[in-house]
Amino acid sequence: ESQPRGMLGMMFAQPAEIDEPGLRRIAEQTGGRYYRARDTRELAGIYAGRGLEPELARKVALQLMEKDALGAHARDELGISEISTARPVQAALTSAATFAAGAALPLAVVLLAPDAALIPAVALASLLFLALLGAIGARAGGAPALPAMLRVGFWGALAMALTAGIGALVGTAV
Repeated sequence: ESQPRGMLGMMFAQPAEIDEPGLRRIAEQTGGRYYRARDTRELAGIYAGRGLEPELARKVALQLMEKDALGAHARDELGISEISTARPVQAALTSAATFAAGAALPLAVVLLAPDAALIPAVALASLLFLALLGAIGARAGGAPALPAMLRVGFWGALAMALTAGIGALVGTAV
């Protein structure tokens, strides 16, 4: 069984946490429609729909519910699994790595660009690196790269323009 891997190939395995209060809230809001931890018939129907014979599906549902009724329904009725749960440590480490990479690249341009072209070179390089990181993030998430590049580039350019504009208003060169 393969372990989840982060952006840099490091292992990030954490136990899945089922949000039981959240599931109970959903149950209350939907009149129990999406939370049936006591309904073996519904769970057996899901297993039968996947190809098990009805009697075997009922037995599987009963056995799984004896061990962990909430978990069985969360997985098979609601589609909540270890794969779909949040991994905050993985998110934090990936965010830190991409932030460091995103900051290091423009700093390298500062070291290499001539003084006369420093501000436009850093601004342009920063936008290019933002677009590149947007494409990498999109591809890692299975999304198309171009829309991500355009979105990240647009918002990055807007942030730079607002920063420069505020700096000009208060009399500070940015």
